[in-house]
Amino acid sequence: MKKILTIALFASMVIQGCTNVDEQVYDKYNSDDFYSSPAGANVALANVYSQIPGNWGGVGYAGADNGWYDLNSMSSDEQVVPHRNTGDWQLDFAQLYLRKFLPDHTIVTNTWNWLYASVFRANLAVDLLQKANADESKIAEAKVLRAFFYYLLMDDYGNVPFYTSNNITVDNMPQKSRKEVFDFVVSELKDNIDKLSITKGGSYYGRFNKWAGYALLAKVYLNAEVYTGTPMWNECIAACDKVSEGGFTLHSSAADVSQPLGSKYYELFGDVCPDDETILAIYTKVDVVGRNIFTVRSFGGNDGSLLLGFGAWNGSVIPADYIAKFDDNDIRKRQFRYGANPYGPQLPGFINYSLEVTNIDNPGANPNAGARSQKFWPAAPANSGGASNDFPIYRYADIMLMKAECLVRTSQATLAKPLVDAIRTRAGVDALSANPTLTDIYNERGFELTWEGHRRQDMIRFGTFTQAHGLVSAVDKHFNLFPIPTSALNANPKLVQNPNY
Repeated sequence: MKKILTIALFASMVIQGCTNVDEQVYDKYNSDDFYSSPAGANVALANVYSQIPGNWGGVGYAGADNGWYDLNSMSSDEQVVPHRNTGDWQLDFAQLYLRKFLPDHTIVTNTWNWLYASVFRANLAVDLLQKANADESKIAEAKVLRAFFYYLLMDDYGNVPFYTSNNITVDNMPQKSRKEVFDFVVSELKDNIDKLSITKGGSYYGRFNKWAGYALLAKVYLNAEVYTGTPMWNECIAACDKVSEGGFTLHSSAADVSQPLGSKYYELFGDVCPDDETILAIYTKVDVVGRNIFTVRSFGGNDGSLLLGFGAWNGSVIPADYIAKFDDNDIRKRQFRYGANPYGPQLPGFINYSLEVTNIDNPGANPNAGARSQKFWPAAPANSGGASNDFPIYRYADIMLMKAECLVRTSQATLAKPLVDAIRTRAGVDALSANPTLTDIYNERGFELTWEGHRRQDMIRFGTFTQAHGLVSAVDKHFNLFPIPTSALNANPKLVQNPNY
Protein backbone atom coordinates (compact mmCIF):
# COMPACT_ATOMS: atom_id res chain seq x y z
CA MET A 1 0.00 0.00 0.00
CA LYS A 2 1.21 3.47 -0.77
CA LYS A 3 2.13 5.68 2.14
CA ILE A 4 2.47 9.43 1.91
CA LEU A 5 2.50 12.55 4.02
CA THR A 6 -1.19 13.32 4.43
CA ILE A 7 -2.32 16.26 2.31
CA ALA A 8 -4.22 18.13 4.99
CA LEU A 9 -4.83 21.64 3.72
CA PHE A 10 -6.68 24.58 5.20
CA ALA A 11 -8.87 26.45 2.74
CA SER A 12 -7.26 29.74 3.71
CA MET A 13 -3.87 28.37 2.70
CA VAL A 14 -4.80 27.52 -0.87
CA ILE A 15 -2.91 29.80 -3.22
CA GLN A 16 -4.23 30.19 -6.74
CA GLY A 17 -1.27 32.12 -8.16
CA CYS A 18 1.51 34.52 -7.30
CA THR A 19 -0.46 37.68 -7.97
CA ASN A 20 -1.56 38.00 -4.34
CA VAL A 21 1.82 37.61 -2.69
CA ASP A 22 1.22 40.60 -0.44
CA GLU A 23 -1.46 38.70 1.52
CA GLN A 24 -0.01 37.59 4.84
CA VAL A 25 -1.90 34.32 5.12
CA TYR A 26 0.03 33.22 8.17
CA ASP A 27 -1.53 36.02 10.24
CA LYS A 28 -4.79 34.04 10.25
CA TYR A 29 -3.32 31.61 12.78
CA ASN A 30 -3.18 32.80 16.39
CA SER A 31 -1.02 30.04 17.85
CA ASP A 32 2.46 28.76 17.11
CA ASP A 33 1.85 25.68 19.19
CA PHE A 34 0.19 23.81 16.34
CA TYR A 35 3.07 24.28 13.91
CA SER A 36 5.66 23.33 16.50
CA SER A 37 4.02 19.89 16.81
CA PRO A 38 4.90 17.07 14.40
CA ALA A 39 1.34 17.05 13.01
CA GLY A 40 1.27 20.80 12.52
CA ALA A 41 4.68 20.85 10.86
CA ASN A 42 3.51 18.15 8.45
CA VAL A 43 0.45 20.24 7.57
CA ALA A 44 2.67 23.21 6.71
CA LEU A 45 4.86 20.98 4.54
CA ALA A 46 1.89 19.23 2.93
CA ASN A 47 0.68 22.58 1.65
CA VAL A 48 3.91 22.79 -0.35
CA TYR A 49 4.11 19.15 -1.42
CA SER A 50 0.57 19.34 -2.77
CA GLN A 51 1.93 21.50 -5.59
CA ILE A 52 4.19 18.76 -6.99
CA PRO A 53 1.71 16.10 -8.29
CA GLY A 54 0.49 16.98 -11.76
CA ASN A 55 -3.05 18.19 -12.20
CA TRP A 56 -5.11 20.24 -14.63
CA GLY A 57 -4.28 23.82 -15.50
CA GLY A 58 -0.53 23.35 -15.77
CA VAL A 59 -0.10 22.60 -12.07
CA GLY A 60 2.64 20.24 -10.92
CA TYR A 61 6.05 18.87 -11.79
CA ALA A 62 4.82 15.88 -13.80
CA GLY A 63 1.72 13.79 -14.36
CA ALA A 64 -0.75 16.09 -16.10
CA ASP A 65 -0.51 18.36 -19.14
CA ASN A 66 0.36 21.94 -20.10
CA GLY A 67 2.89 22.44 -17.30
CA TRP A 68 6.55 22.00 -16.31
CA TYR A 69 6.88 18.45 -17.65
CA ASP A 70 5.52 19.32 -21.08
CA LEU A 71 7.61 22.49 -21.29
CA ASN A 72 10.85 20.62 -20.62
CA SER A 73 10.05 17.38 -22.44
CA MET A 74 8.39 18.60 -25.63
CA SER A 75 11.03 21.24 -26.28
CA SER A 76 13.53 18.34 -26.44
CA ASP A 77 13.93 15.59 -29.05
CA GLU A 78 12.16 12.83 -27.09
CA GLN A 79 8.45 13.56 -27.56
CA VAL A 80 5.80 15.86 -28.93
CA VAL A 81 2.02 16.04 -29.27
CA PRO A 82 1.51 16.81 -32.96
CA HIS A 83 -1.36 18.85 -34.23
CA ARG A 84 -3.36 16.33 -36.28
CA ASN A 85 -4.57 16.92 -39.82
CA THR A 86 -8.03 16.02 -38.50
CA GLY A 87 -7.97 19.26 -36.48
CA ASP A 88 -7.16 17.62 -33.15
CA TRP A 89 -4.73 19.07 -30.59
CA GLN A 90 -3.61 22.59 -29.84
CA LEU A 91 -0.43 23.88 -31.46
CA ASP A 92 1.37 24.66 -28.17
CA PHE A 93 3.21 21.33 -28.05
CA ALA A 94 4.38 21.48 -31.66
CA GLN A 95 5.54 25.05 -31.08
CA LEU A 96 7.73 23.90 -28.21
CA TYR A 97 9.26 21.12 -30.29
CA LEU A 98 9.82 23.36 -33.33
CA ARG A 99 11.28 26.23 -31.25
CA LYS A 100 8.39 28.55 -32.05
CA PHE A 101 7.52 29.55 -28.49
CA LEU A 102 6.98 33.22 -27.61
CA PRO A 103 6.47 35.11 -24.31
CA ASP A 104 2.69 34.61 -24.41
CA HIS A 105 2.96 30.84 -24.90
CA THR A 106 0.43 29.05 -22.68
CA ILE A 107 2.76 26.37 -21.29
CA VAL A 108 5.60 28.84 -20.73
CA THR A 109 3.19 30.97 -18.69
CA ASN A 110 1.60 28.05 -16.83
CA THR A 111 4.98 26.81 -15.68
CA TRP A 112 6.04 30.25 -14.43
CA ASN A 113 2.78 30.66 -12.50
CA TRP A 114 3.02 27.20 -10.95
CA LEU A 115 6.59 27.72 -9.81
CA TYR A 116 5.90 31.07 -8.20
CA ALA A 117 2.77 29.76 -6.49
CA SER A 118 4.99 26.98 -5.14
CA VAL A 119 7.66 29.43 -3.95
CA PHE A 120 4.90 31.37 -2.15
CA ARG A 121 3.78 28.22 -0.33
CA ALA A 122 7.35 27.28 0.53
CA ASN A 123 7.99 30.78 1.94
CA LEU A 124 4.83 30.43 4.00
CA ALA A 125 5.91 27.06 5.36
CA VAL A 126 9.37 28.35 6.27
CA ASP A 127 7.83 31.34 8.05
CA LEU A 128 5.25 29.31 9.97
CA LEU A 129 7.77 26.71 11.08
CA GLN A 130 10.44 29.19 12.09
CA LYS A 131 8.00 31.30 14.14
CA ALA A 132 6.81 28.16 15.88
CA ASN A 133 10.36 26.97 16.61
CA ALA A 134 9.47 23.70 14.91
CA ASP A 135 11.88 20.79 14.67
CA GLU A 136 14.90 21.88 12.63
CA SER A 137 14.45 18.95 10.23
CA LYS A 138 11.01 20.29 9.27
CA ILE A 139 12.34 23.82 8.70
CA ALA A 140 15.17 22.34 6.65
CA GLU A 141 12.68 20.36 4.56
CA ALA A 142 10.70 23.52 3.76
CA LYS A 143 13.89 25.33 2.76
CA VAL A 144 15.01 22.46 0.52
CA LEU A 145 11.60 22.47 -1.16
CA ARG A 146 11.95 26.20 -1.83
CA ALA A 147 15.43 25.64 -3.25
CA PHE A 148 13.98 22.95 -5.53
CA PHE A 149 11.48 25.40 -7.03
CA TYR A 150 14.09 28.14 -7.47
CA TYR A 151 16.37 25.59 -9.17
CA LEU A 152 13.61 24.84 -11.67
CA LEU A 153 13.01 28.55 -12.22
CA MET A 154 16.64 29.43 -12.96
CA ASP A 155 16.96 26.35 -15.15
CA ASP A 156 14.05 27.35 -17.38
CA TYR A 157 14.10 31.15 -17.28
CA GLY A 158 17.58 32.32 -16.18
CA ASN A 159 17.36 35.66 -14.37
CA VAL A 160 14.18 35.54 -12.32
CA PRO A 161 12.27 37.45 -9.61
CA PHE A 162 13.49 36.42 -6.19
CA TYR A 163 11.86 36.70 -2.76
CA THR A 164 11.98 34.70 0.45
CA SER A 165 9.29 36.62 2.35
CA ASN A 166 5.70 36.86 1.19
CA ASN A 167 5.42 40.37 2.57
CA ILE A 168 6.14 41.91 -0.83
CA THR A 169 4.06 42.85 -3.86
CA VAL A 170 4.72 41.44 -7.32
CA ASP A 171 5.73 44.80 -8.78
CA ASN A 172 8.46 45.18 -6.15
CA MET A 173 10.12 41.80 -6.58
CA PRO A 174 13.77 42.21 -7.61
CA GLN A 175 15.08 40.24 -10.55
CA LYS A 176 18.20 38.29 -9.59
CA SER A 177 20.81 36.96 -11.96
CA ARG A 178 20.95 33.25 -12.68
CA LYS A 179 24.23 33.03 -10.75
CA GLU A 180 22.73 34.77 -7.72
CA VAL A 181 19.84 32.31 -7.68
CA PHE A 182 22.30 29.44 -8.19
CA ASP A 183 24.35 30.63 -5.21
CA PHE A 184 21.22 30.84 -3.07
CA VAL A 185 20.09 27.34 -4.05
CA VAL A 186 23.51 25.82 -3.34
CA SER A 187 23.80 27.65 -0.01
CA GLU A 188 20.31 26.59 1.13
CA LEU A 189 20.96 22.98 0.19
CA LYS A 190 24.37 22.80 1.84
CA ASP A 191 22.98 24.38 5.01
CA ASN A 192 19.96 22.10 5.28
CA ILE A 193 20.43 18.70 3.62
CA ASP A 194 22.19 17.09 6.55
CA LYS A 195 19.33 18.15 8.82
CA LEU A 196 16.85 16.11 6.79
CA SER A 197 15.59 12.68 7.79
CA ILE A 198 17.48 9.62 6.58
CA THR A 199 14.23 7.61 6.52
CA LYS A 200 13.37 5.95 3.21
CA GLY A 201 9.79 5.05 2.37
CA GLY A 202 6.85 4.98 4.73
CA SER A 203 5.78 8.49 5.68
CA TYR A 204 8.81 9.81 3.79
CA TYR A 205 7.79 8.29 0.47
CA GLY A 206 7.54 11.25 -1.89
CA ARG A 207 9.35 13.65 0.47
CA PHE A 208 12.81 15.19 0.51
CA ASN A 209 14.98 13.14 2.82
CA LYS A 210 18.77 13.45 3.04
CA TRP A 211 19.35 11.31 -0.04
CA ALA A 212 16.87 13.23 -2.20
CA GLY A 213 18.45 16.46 -1.01
CA TYR A 214 21.87 15.34 -2.19
CA ALA A 215 20.37 14.15 -5.49
CA LEU A 216 19.03 17.67 -6.01
CA LEU A 217 22.38 19.22 -5.09
CA ALA A 218 24.12 16.89 -7.55
CA LYS A 219 21.73 18.04 -10.31
CA VAL A 220 22.51 21.68 -9.53
CA TYR A 221 26.26 21.03 -9.60
CA LEU A 222 25.98 18.97 -12.80
CA ASN A 223 24.63 22.00 -14.64
CA ALA A 224 26.71 24.63 -12.87
CA GLU A 225 28.64 25.53 -16.02
CA VAL A 226 25.38 26.25 -17.84
CA TYR A 227 24.13 28.42 -14.98
CA THR A 228 27.31 30.26 -14.00
CA GLY A 229 30.01 29.59 -16.60
CA THR A 230 32.08 27.60 -14.08
CA PRO A 231 31.93 23.78 -14.08
CA MET A 232 31.62 21.93 -10.76
CA TRP A 233 32.20 18.33 -11.81
CA ASN A 234 34.06 17.30 -8.65
CA GLU A 235 31.37 18.80 -6.45
CA CYS A 236 28.77 16.80 -8.38
CA ILE A 237 30.76 13.59 -7.87
CA ALA A 238 30.90 14.26 -4.13
CA ALA A 239 27.13 14.84 -3.97
CA CYS A 240 26.51 11.63 -5.95
CA ASP A 241 28.71 9.75 -3.47
CA LYS A 242 26.57 11.12 -0.64
CA VAL A 243 23.46 9.71 -2.36
CA SER A 244 25.21 6.34 -2.60
CA GLU A 245 25.48 6.26 1.19
CA GLY A 246 21.70 5.77 1.19
CA GLY A 247 22.17 2.17 0.04
CA PHE A 248 20.46 2.43 -3.35
CA THR A 249 20.88 -0.18 -6.08
CA LEU A 250 19.59 -0.80 -9.57
CA HIS A 251 16.18 -2.47 -9.63
CA SER A 252 15.89 -5.90 -11.22
CA SER A 253 15.17 -6.29 -14.91
CA ALA A 254 14.29 -9.98 -14.68
CA ALA A 255 11.62 -11.36 -16.95
CA ASP A 256 8.11 -11.10 -15.53
CA VAL A 257 5.10 -12.35 -17.46
CA SER A 258 2.77 -10.39 -15.17
CA GLN A 259 4.21 -7.13 -16.49
CA PRO A 260 2.62 -5.88 -19.76
CA LEU A 261 6.13 -5.29 -21.14
CA GLY A 262 7.56 -8.50 -19.72
CA SER A 263 10.23 -7.16 -17.36
CA LYS A 264 10.49 -6.11 -13.72
CA TYR A 265 12.33 -3.03 -14.99
CA TYR A 266 8.96 -1.43 -15.72
CA GLU A 267 7.98 -1.69 -12.06
CA LEU A 268 10.04 1.50 -11.76
CA PHE A 269 7.20 3.32 -13.52
CA GLY A 270 4.20 1.57 -12.03
CA ASP A 271 1.89 1.99 -9.05
CA VAL A 272 4.66 2.42 -6.46
CA CYS A 273 8.23 3.33 -7.42
CA PRO A 274 10.52 0.66 -5.87
CA ASP A 275 12.64 2.15 -3.10
CA ASP A 276 15.74 0.10 -3.97
CA GLU A 277 16.37 2.52 -6.86
CA THR A 278 13.91 5.39 -6.44
CA ILE A 279 15.24 8.36 -4.49
CA LEU A 280 12.33 10.79 -4.84
CA ALA A 281 8.94 10.10 -6.39
CA ILE A 282 5.59 11.76 -6.90
CA TYR A 283 2.78 9.89 -5.19
CA THR A 284 -0.25 9.68 -7.49
CA LYS A 285 -3.80 8.42 -7.17
CA VAL A 286 -5.92 9.63 -10.03
CA ASP A 287 -8.71 12.06 -9.10
CA VAL A 288 -7.42 12.11 -5.49
CA VAL A 289 -3.75 13.15 -5.61
CA GLY A 290 -2.59 14.18 -9.08
CA ARG A 291 -2.71 11.90 -12.10
CA ASN A 292 -0.38 10.28 -14.61
CA ILE A 293 -1.65 10.86 -18.15
CA PHE A 294 1.42 9.85 -20.13
CA THR A 295 0.32 6.54 -21.66
CA VAL A 296 -3.35 7.56 -21.67
CA ARG A 297 -2.43 10.70 -23.60
CA SER A 298 -0.21 8.78 -26.01
CA PHE A 299 -2.39 5.84 -27.11
CA GLY A 300 -5.00 6.24 -29.82
CA GLY A 301 -8.62 6.14 -28.71
CA ASN A 302 -9.33 2.63 -29.96
CA ASP A 303 -6.18 1.25 -28.36
CA GLY A 304 -7.23 2.86 -25.11
CA SER A 305 -10.57 1.10 -25.15
CA LEU A 306 -9.05 -2.20 -26.29
CA LEU A 307 -5.89 -2.38 -24.21
CA LEU A 308 -6.75 -0.24 -21.19
CA GLY A 309 -10.52 -0.45 -20.93
CA PHE A 310 -11.20 3.25 -21.39
CA GLY A 311 -10.73 5.91 -24.05
CA ALA A 312 -7.28 7.37 -24.74
CA TRP A 313 -6.29 10.71 -26.24
CA ASN A 314 -4.21 9.98 -29.39
CA GLY A 315 -1.59 12.55 -28.40
CA SER A 316 2.10 12.19 -27.58
CA VAL A 317 4.50 10.49 -29.99
CA ILE A 318 8.21 9.69 -30.00
CA PRO A 319 10.19 10.96 -33.02
CA ALA A 320 11.61 8.20 -35.23
CA ASP A 321 15.18 9.51 -35.05
CA TYR A 322 15.09 9.18 -31.25
CA ILE A 323 13.92 5.55 -31.36
CA ALA A 324 16.50 4.66 -34.04
CA LYS A 325 19.32 5.03 -31.50
CA PHE A 326 18.10 2.09 -29.38
CA ASP A 327 19.44 -1.44 -29.75
CA ASP A 328 16.70 -3.92 -30.63
CA ASN A 329 17.73 -6.10 -27.66
CA ASP A 330 17.43 -3.23 -25.21
CA ILE A 331 14.49 -3.85 -22.86
CA ARG A 332 14.08 -0.08 -22.70
CA LYS A 333 13.00 -0.11 -26.35
CA ARG A 334 9.85 -1.94 -25.29
CA GLN A 335 8.43 1.35 -24.07
CA PHE A 336 7.81 2.37 -27.71
CA ARG A 337 4.72 0.99 -29.42
CA TYR A 338 4.58 1.01 -33.23
CA GLY A 339 4.29 -1.24 -36.27
CA ALA A 340 2.44 -4.48 -36.95
CA ASN A 341 4.34 -6.41 -34.24
CA PRO A 342 4.64 -4.00 -31.31
CA TYR A 343 5.95 -4.66 -27.85
CA GLY A 344 3.21 -5.30 -25.31
CA PRO A 345 -0.29 -6.79 -25.65
CA GLN A 346 -1.51 -7.46 -29.20
CA LEU A 347 -5.24 -7.94 -28.87
CA PRO A 348 -7.16 -8.24 -32.14
CA GLY A 349 -7.87 -4.80 -33.57
CA PHE A 350 -4.91 -2.94 -32.02
CA ILE A 351 -3.68 0.12 -33.91
CA ASN A 352 -0.67 -0.20 -36.22
CA TYR A 353 1.10 3.11 -35.59
CA SER A 354 3.48 4.24 -38.32
CA LEU A 355 6.92 5.18 -37.05
CA GLU A 356 7.39 8.20 -39.29
CA VAL A 357 5.77 11.59 -38.73
CA THR A 358 6.24 14.05 -41.59
CA ASN A 359 4.41 17.10 -40.26
CA ILE A 360 3.33 18.23 -36.79
CA ASP A 361 1.86 21.71 -37.22
CA ASN A 362 0.46 22.53 -40.68
CA PRO A 363 -1.50 20.57 -41.79
CA GLY A 364 -0.39 18.23 -38.99
CA ALA A 365 0.18 14.50 -38.57
CA ASN A 366 -2.03 11.68 -39.75
CA PRO A 367 -4.15 10.23 -36.90
CA ASN A 368 -2.09 7.05 -36.50
CA ALA A 369 1.31 8.55 -37.28
CA GLY A 370 4.03 8.32 -34.65
CA ALA A 371 5.23 5.72 -32.16
CA ARG A 372 3.43 5.74 -28.80
CA SER A 373 4.72 5.45 -25.23
CA GLN A 374 3.72 2.64 -22.89
CA LYS A 375 6.49 3.20 -20.34
CA PHE A 376 3.94 4.20 -17.71
CA TRP A 377 1.48 1.37 -18.39
CA PRO A 378 -1.59 2.65 -16.51
CA ALA A 379 -1.83 1.52 -12.90
CA ALA A 380 -5.21 1.20 -11.22
CA PRO A 381 -7.26 3.10 -10.46
CA ALA A 382 -7.20 4.53 -13.96
CA ASN A 383 -9.63 6.15 -16.34
CA SER A 384 -9.66 8.49 -19.33
CA GLY A 385 -8.44 11.26 -17.05
CA GLY A 386 -5.21 9.46 -16.21
CA ALA A 387 -3.75 6.67 -14.14
CA SER A 388 -2.20 6.18 -10.70
CA ASN A 389 1.41 5.51 -11.67
CA ASP A 390 3.84 7.26 -9.37
CA PHE A 391 6.52 9.33 -11.11
CA PRO A 392 10.27 9.06 -10.36
CA ILE A 393 11.81 12.52 -10.01
CA TYR A 394 15.22 11.09 -9.08
CA ARG A 395 16.43 7.51 -9.22
CA TYR A 396 19.79 5.86 -8.72
CA ALA A 397 20.44 5.03 -12.38
CA ASP A 398 20.42 8.79 -13.04
CA ILE A 399 22.89 9.36 -10.17
CA MET A 400 25.22 6.69 -11.58
CA LEU A 401 25.16 8.30 -15.02
CA MET A 402 25.69 11.76 -13.52
CA LYS A 403 28.77 10.53 -11.69
CA ALA A 404 30.00 8.72 -14.81
CA GLU A 405 29.64 11.90 -16.85
CA CYS A 406 31.61 13.94 -14.33
CA LEU A 407 34.33 11.28 -14.23
CA VAL A 408 34.66 11.39 -18.01
CA ARG A 409 34.76 15.19 -17.95
CA THR A 410 37.57 15.06 -15.39
CA SER A 411 39.66 12.50 -17.37
CA GLN A 412 38.66 9.52 -15.23
CA ALA A 413 36.79 7.50 -17.84
CA THR A 414 38.20 4.22 -16.52
CA LEU A 415 36.27 4.77 -13.28
CA ALA A 416 33.13 5.69 -15.23
CA LYS A 417 32.98 2.48 -17.25
CA PRO A 418 31.64 0.13 -14.52
CA LEU A 419 28.82 2.59 -13.77
CA VAL A 420 27.70 2.77 -17.39
CA ASP A 421 28.17 -0.95 -17.99
CA ALA A 422 26.00 -1.84 -14.99
CA ILE A 423 23.11 0.14 -16.44
CA ARG A 424 23.61 -1.30 -19.92
CA THR A 425 23.81 -4.85 -18.58
CA ARG A 426 20.60 -4.33 -16.62
CA ALA A 427 18.96 -3.28 -19.91
CA GLY A 428 20.12 -6.44 -21.71
CA VAL A 429 22.75 -4.87 -23.97
CA ASP A 430 26.50 -5.44 -24.09
CA ALA A 431 28.95 -3.53 -21.97
CA LEU A 432 30.92 -0.83 -23.76
CA SER A 433 33.93 -2.13 -25.68
CA ALA A 434 36.06 0.78 -24.44
CA ASN A 435 35.99 3.48 -21.81
CA PRO A 436 32.90 5.71 -22.21
CA THR A 437 33.06 8.94 -24.13
CA LEU A 438 30.81 11.92 -23.52
CA THR A 439 28.78 10.79 -26.52
CA ASP A 440 28.31 7.40 -24.87
CA ILE A 441 27.13 9.08 -21.68
CA TYR A 442 24.75 11.36 -23.57
CA ASN A 443 23.23 8.46 -25.48
CA GLU A 444 22.93 6.29 -22.37
CA ARG A 445 21.10 9.05 -20.52
CA GLY A 446 18.63 9.16 -23.39
CA PHE A 447 18.15 5.39 -23.35
CA GLU A 448 17.68 5.20 -19.59
CA LEU A 449 15.75 8.38 -18.76
CA THR A 450 13.33 8.79 -21.67
CA TRP A 451 10.18 10.72 -20.70
CA GLU A 452 11.40 11.34 -17.13
CA GLY A 453 11.89 15.11 -17.49
CA HIS A 454 15.68 15.29 -17.87
CA ARG A 455 16.20 15.50 -21.64
CA ARG A 456 16.09 19.26 -22.29
CA GLN A 457 18.60 19.89 -19.52
CA ASP A 458 20.88 17.15 -20.87
CA MET A 459 20.69 18.50 -24.41
CA ILE A 460 21.64 22.00 -23.28
CA ARG A 461 24.56 20.72 -21.20
CA PHE A 462 25.89 18.63 -24.10
CA GLY A 463 25.36 21.41 -26.64
CA THR A 464 22.75 19.61 -28.76
CA PHE A 465 19.60 21.53 -27.86
CA THR A 466 20.00 24.12 -30.62
CA GLN A 467 21.09 21.62 -33.27
CA ALA A 468 18.82 20.30 -36.02
CA HIS A 469 17.05 16.99 -35.41
CA GLY A 470 14.03 15.29 -36.93
CA LEU A 471 11.65 18.00 -38.10
CA VAL A 472 13.52 20.71 -36.16
CA SER A 473 15.90 23.18 -37.81
CA ALA A 474 19.01 24.48 -36.05
CA VAL A 475 18.42 27.63 -34.00
CA ASP A 476 20.58 30.09 -32.09
CA LYS A 477 21.45 29.70 -28.42
CA HIS A 478 18.87 32.15 -27.05
CA PHE A 479 16.42 29.24 -27.18
CA ASN A 480 18.35 27.60 -24.32
CA LEU A 481 16.19 29.81 -22.09
CA PHE A 482 12.44 30.20 -22.22
CA PRO A 483 11.06 33.73 -22.39
CA ILE A 484 9.73 35.47 -19.31
CA PRO A 485 5.94 35.45 -19.78
CA THR A 486 4.23 38.58 -21.01
CA SER A 487 1.89 38.52 -18.01
CA ALA A 488 4.87 38.60 -15.63
CA LEU A 489 6.44 41.54 -17.49
CA ASN A 490 3.15 43.41 -17.32
CA ALA A 491 2.85 42.78 -13.58
CA ASN A 492 6.42 43.78 -12.73
CA PRO A 493 8.01 46.62 -14.72
CA LYS A 494 11.38 45.84 -13.08
CA LEU A 495 11.76 42.62 -15.08
CA VAL A 496 14.05 42.46 -18.11
CA GLN A 497 13.12 39.98 -20.85
CA ASN A 498 15.61 37.29 -21.88
CA PRO A 499 17.60 38.27 -25.00
CA ASN A 500 16.02 38.01 -28.47
CA TYR A 501 12.44 37.45 -27.31
